[in-house]
Amino acid sequence: MNKLHSLFLFSLLFIACKETKKEETQAQLFARIDKEIKANAKGYETLKEATEIIGHRLTGSENGAKAEEYTFNKFKEYGFKDVAYQTFEVEAWSRGTVALHIDGKPLKVVTLGHSPVSTNITGEIVDMGNGLDADYQASPDAAKDKIALVYINILEGSPEGLTNLHRSEKTALAIKYGAKGIIIINQVDNGVLLTGTASVTGDLIPIPAVCIGKEDGMALKESLKLRKSTATIEMTNNSDMIKARNVVATLLGSEIHGEEIVVGGHLDSWDLATGAIDNGIGSFAVLDIARAFKANNLQPKRTIKFIMFMGEEQGLLGSKFLVHEAIKNNTIDNIKYMMNLDMSGNPIGMNASGKLDNHEFFNDLGAAIQQQDSSYQNKFSNRSGLHSDHQPFMLEGVPILSVQSNLDKSVYDCYHSDCDDFNLVNKDHLTNTARFGSMMLYALANSNILPATKMDSETTKQFMIDNNLKEKLIIGNEWKWEK
Repeated sequence: MNKLHSLFLFSLLFIACKETKKEETQAQLFARIDKEIKANAKGYETLKEATEIIGHRLTGSENGAKAEEYTFNKFKEYGFKDVAYQTFEVEAWSRGTVALHIDGKPLKVVTLGHSPVSTNITGEIVDMGNGLDADYQASPDAAKDKIALVYINILEGSPEGLTNLHRSEKTALAIKYGAKGIIIINQVDNGVLLTGTASVTGDLIPIPAVCIGKEDGMALKESLKLRKSTATIEMTNNSDMIKARNVVATLLGSEIHGEEIVVGGHLDSWDLATGAIDNGIGSFAVLDIARAFKANNLQPKRTIKFIMFMGEEQGLLGSKFLVHEAIKNNTIDNIKYMMNLDMSGNPIGMNASGKLDNHEFFNDLGAAIQQQDSSYQNKFSNRSGLHSDHQPFMLEGVPILSVQSNLDKSVYDCYHSDCDDFNLVNKDHLTNTARFGSMMLYALANSNILPATKMDSETTKQFMIDNNLKEKLIIGNEWKWEK
């Protein structure tokens, strides 16, 4: 056989193979992803291991550093070549000692984050109801030089239509109206205590802030109807410069390298328990989604950055630093979408915040996921809130994607509490987050045209107003526009 004849036959064979090789459909791709994750999901076992060998993941602590290293090594193990630490240095708070006495009798209590380094105060307790601005406006001097007692949620029997505030915003209002301390009543039965930051800025607050159990709090409210009571709050805390690290694994896009989809969850937790729910189930789902992308050889058009954020609990420290650096380096416009998984599990729908150009994208995507598993209900919403790592991205106009979760109430009862341990984690729910989240992320990163584009400043401002976030952002000193 001569050389020319051989080349001719080879060309025919190459063309025939090329013609018979069909491009994988979305349904086939999703089925392949789904099958692999069902068989090989690692989220549950890695989270279990981390809670056992690390424990809590408080930012700036030895445990926090161990968690950063653990996830860095997992990204490497899963096949990522481009894994990096993003180190930031900030002043961070940690708890010391605390004691609360009501009329001389001790009460079970926990300190809220960013309370003073040292304080010992005594004052009359005043019941400020829900702790909203309207409660103070009704009697502007009622809390002055007193210790405000407020409920963490909206009390039963309150007027219709009230919008609740975050504990930090309620603390900011107590400070504004002259209170010398604040006692927040938890909403969970059986004496569960809640921690978390009481600072809207991440800086130390000038008054002590503590949480007491629901039963103790409601009994105190009733007693205040009959007689005055005095509280003494003693506490010590720490506020030190610490170093922490976001962990970033990059999957380079196949076509549009300059456009990035950020998918992240906060790795850090409070120190009362292991933080298996807040936010182990979110961050370790992100880790397993990253594993699934490598295991299934997924190479979408856009670059994906898988990020373990640190410092979320102490004021969105890691995500704010990342966004600040992107603005400083003129790369913020490269970030086209941010997908955030925070206490996310067992998704039944999606929430896409921002000004959507194509609602049908999410309806069609949900229908495609539903074809793989009918338990996915294809619910959809277009709203936004605050106090998670999406916030600094959102305030720069970046569209946000999150999931609508379907978790048991017992999971939320242990939010920021000493019962937030691994026994609450449902393996199937965590696997479902990886399954459906992988499909969502791939479809978004591989789309020809994104369903939303970055909002300009005025559009972002209006979106904040439409979502009733202006007051909260003003209280938190995060409102970038005119008051």
